[in-house]
Amino acid sequence: MDTQLPADVRSAFTRFMLLDRRNDLALADSCLFHCTVLSYEFSRFRQSEFSGGLHFVSRAVYNILGVDRKGHKHLLGMYVSENEGANFWLSVLTDLQNRGVEDILIACIDNLKGFSEAIQSVFPDTEVQTCVVHQIRNSLKYVTSKDQKEFMNDLKPVYRADTLDLAGLRMDELQDKWGEKYPVVIDSWRRNWDRLTIYFRYDKSIRKLIYTTNTIEGFHRQVRKVTKTKGAFTSDLALLKLVYLAHKNIKKKWTMPLANWGTTAQKLAI
Repeated sequence: MDTQLPADVRSAFTRFMLLDRRNDLALADSCLFHCTVLSYEFSRFRQSEFSGGLHFVSRAVYNILGVDRKGHKHLLGMYVSENEGANFWLSVLTDLQNRGVEDILIACIDNLKGFSEAIQSVFPDTEVQTCVVHQIRNSLKYVTSKDQKEFMNDLKPVYRADTLDLAGLRMDELQDKWGEKYPVVIDSWRRNWDRLTIYFRYDKSIRKLIYTTNTIEGFHRQVRKVTKTKGAFTSDLALLKLVYLAHKNIKKKWTMPLANWGTTAQKLAI
């Protein structure tokens, strides 16, 4: 059963939500951001609008998750858009900068159009790591099911190599074996190689933190448990409110720093 709130209560809640989000960011800023994970909620949400009848349009919620120098996670922002592109990401990153984020050490992102360029235009010293897990998933879309197991056995030595030089050698071997059969896959790895291999500059304990967007995806999985029960939303704000409330419950468990953060922080400081 839906509960209808009076307009004054709804507006008061909206003001509280916006102020609370700003306070969260101000608290995180006092710790400085040394590592930030950027990604998005890739499930599409429907918005209902009345214009001569019931009309549904797609929306996506883009969440910015940060890890401060003490290893604690913070949700820095939630943004709703029909599509993404360089201008959208530029507006998101400019908003974060205007709200107080001074620097990002490492950004782990999906390989979205215009995302990395937008990051480096606003935060030019940031190292941008493309998510290896997403690259693998996209690669397997073009590999036949009977070849996937063997292909993965040959691909693992590439991204699990001890050094960048060894990864390059394993990539050459992968191309020699599969390049003729799956040229699109190999070409994708070659084109994105510089972005995919940023994590090799760091110790193995740090690599696990930055080579994948699993951190934000874990948050998204918990959000979906709430949003999937809704058939449609009446507005973008209604969607944001539900995601915000889900975040308030999820962050109650964010009391401890990331695993082995003490060691990780020392190595990042070097």
